[in-house]
Amino acid sequence: MKHFRFFLLSFCVILVDQGIKMAVHFYMEPGYFGQIELIGPLFKLHYTLNPGMAFGIQLGSIYGKLLLTSFRIVAMFGIGYYLYSLTKKNSPMGLLICVSLILGGAIGNLIDSVFYGVFLENAPYGAPMNWFHGQVIDMFFFDIWEGILPTWVPLWGGSYYSTPIFNFADAAIFCGVVAIIIFQNKFFEANKPLE
Repeated sequence: MKHFRFFLLSFCVILVDQGIKMAVHFYMEPGYFGQIELIGPLFKLHYTLNPGMAFGIQLGSIYGKLLLTSFRIVAMFGIGYYLYSLTKKNSPMGLLICVSLILGGAIGNLIDSVFYGVFLENAPYGAPMNWFHGQVIDMFFFDIWEGILPTWVPLWGGSYYSTPIFNFADAAIFCGVVAIIIFQNKFFEANKPLE
């Protein structure tokens, strides 16, 4: 039973994420006029729908969203299995918490993709079906910078850019990944070759 406490952490991330998204969906107006300043003009709640993945990146074809959602399902099972195998090996507590955050965030955004197109009717216009085409609800906005990127920046040079709007699931994934990168030597020291 002690192995499943990390899955409980993932479940808590999902509950908080979905609770925030439902509150934003039902009690806020989308876009600029519905935004709420939390810390002056710097940090705001700004309700927006994201049809793609992180930072609004989308796969081009009409079935790109279906492909993305299918990938999310496979990734969710892979991360879940990885977390389970880490608990069996008595891995470091920090690593288990990080992977739990990543799993909870992945499932939180997967719920949006699979179900919101049907239950919240937010599938993009022209989607071949509402299932698996729901848009992810994003709301946290650090309004730090916006403008045209210099042309020398690869891929996005010359394009308009503002800081991304994200949700609790995105934040959980980000925190988990960054902590793994920062503490990788501590988390994976048992796998280092002996000198």
